[in-house]
Amino acid sequence: MTVKIVRKVVKINEEKCNGCGVCVPSCAEGALKIIDGKARLVSDKYCDGLGACLGECPQGAITIIERKADKFDETAAGDHVKNVKTKEEKLACGCSSSAVQEIERCECETGSPIHQPSQLGYWPVQLTLVPENAPFLKGADVILAADCTAFAYAGFHRRFLKDRVLIVACPKLDDFDAHLDKLTRIVANSGLKSLSVVRMEVPCCSGLFSMARKALENANIHIPLKEIVITIKGNLKK
Repeated sequence: MTVKIVRKVVKINEEKCNGCGVCVPSCAEGALKIIDGKARLVSDKYCDGLGACLGECPQGAITIIERKADKFDETAAGDHVKNVKTKEEKLACGCSSSAVQEIERCECETGSPIHQPSQLGYWPVQLTLVPENAPFLKGADVILAADCTAFAYAGFHRRFLKDRVLIVACPKLDDFDAHLDKLTRIVANSGLKSLSVVRMEVPCCSGLFSMARKALENANIHIPLKEIVITIKGNLKK
């Protein structure tokens, strides 16, 4: 019979959680997993209650509470992590961002072979490298795009870049807090006209929109904010 004790464990507010998966890799014990679009505690015995995942949640959906729970089992947690890593079809973040897929394409004629000129009007574009006081940001309509979107969506330049300023970032692989701080300073000091987020449909990529929304809140700036989602097959998701 399992003996439960009163101790600290994580609690997830499902109303706040958007299933972005940013919290999952931060749990070394593998206690968190994305299930049915929400972060879930897999088992009490895998949670050490230290709260390493708290600061990773862009929605503030994770807290630490005290309640009756199974004792933390370090050995079981270690075995659980090893088991998860051996399942190639599963992702550490619990989403489909790196699931291997083959996408069938039509080999028919796709139109004129004439070179399409780049619509990129400024450099640099990576959020880490873009100066927060760059002249091209002043009063601009900004596209904040996930790294993968330009490769997935064939008409990225034509559809999104004309008369707009591009900034690219990855909410999963980059430093989320550093990016949030940088983006907050940009929107606070540049007088942007609008901010549009172009992201992939995978759950972990939704963290980019969360970052943009939080940056506007932190800077107390009210401008149009739009979210555009690209499917893995390279289509615009309605």
